[in-house]
Amino acid sequence: SGPRTGQIKPVEAQPGPSVMTSDVPPEEVDFIETPKGFRTPTKDIKSQAELDLFLRSNAATEFIQWLRNINNQVIGKKLSDEVTISPNVEKMLAVLQELKDWLKEVPPIEQPMRYGNKAYRTWHKKVKDNARNLMARILPAELEEASVEFGVYLFESIGNATRIDYGTGHELAFVQLLYCGARVGVFTADDAPALVLRVFDSYINLMRAVQRQYLLEPAGSHGVWSLDDYQFLPFYFGAAQLRNQQDMLPSCIHDKHLIKDLKKDYMYFAAIDFINQMKTGPFGEHSPILNDISGVKTWDKVNTGMLKMWRAEVLSKFPVMQHFRLGTIFQWPEPENDSKTTTTSSNSTTTTTTTTTTTEAKSTK
Repeated sequence: SGPRTGQIKPVEAQPGPSVMTSDVPPEEVDFIETPKGFRTPTKDIKSQAELDLFLRSNAATEFIQWLRNINNQVIGKKLSDEVTISPNVEKMLAVLQELKDWLKEVPPIEQPMRYGNKAYRTWHKKVKDNARNLMARILPAELEEASVEFGVYLFESIGNATRIDYGTGHELAFVQLLYCGARVGVFTADDAPALVLRVFDSYINLMRAVQRQYLLEPAGSHGVWSLDDYQFLPFYFGAAQLRNQQDMLPSCIHDKHLIKDLKKDYMYFAAIDFINQMKTGPFGEHSPILNDISGVKTWDKVNTGMLKMWRAEVLSKFPVMQHFRLGTIFQWPEPENDSKTTTTSSNSTTTTTTTTTTTEAKSTK
């Protein structure tokens, strides 16, 4: 059976309750009508003005709401907890494992400089050359052509071969891949815990293996004004895992023995442990923002604050978003026919915004 389809409906992003529970009901994204033609996603945000328009669009609102939804599905859950693994999730995990296996085929080469091992370009090229076929494995026959979009998000998520670097923008591309999967029905709301605790965690572990092997440079300065040189979302999802428990406060990240004991269960602690492995010196000096966050009293506040920070320091930064790719599944500006279609809906306020945003965006190009 093919993916469920339906008309796109604007989603109002609502702040989550101050206290979440681990049994938050899953939410489906609004399924899109299967596009008549897929295309290679392109870098369509050309200026800060266009980025500002994008951030006010339904496309951005729905994406952020989806991210919040999957975050809510892992509140109180450990990485070692049992989760339902659907066939499509299993296929995605197999793809990530294959990319990790390819690392064994491309060892680092001897070179004068310590960072940016040029063997990375060989591994990256292999992923890029095979990305579309790899992504076709998770797609039903009627969506096979969508591999042109999924494949780009896959190889964009593993770093930049020219600069031999990796950062939060590449991590963002992988989250786009998962979001597009949800948009076309490859992943369902019931897959949310597995998407975070299995698929995203496997991706993060893959990229840590890449960083260890090839010593990629950080993309931008200190993770583009962010938490860590390379990644952000393990801290967001990781804080969700730790919500509603009182035994381990955010300040416990300074206990290296505790972190080592708990990193197999919690993404946040695994991320801290990786930093401790890769950096030397006082934690407060090499990771000042994380050090400051360790003074927050509850994981609830850390988790909600992380989403605000991710939106401000990743999604709102033009140096990151100038590389953000959009296709037909994740599309902006919204097509004019979609704006006209939603004019007949009851949500006239949101519809007017959609039409105006589309027109303004075109006028800036």
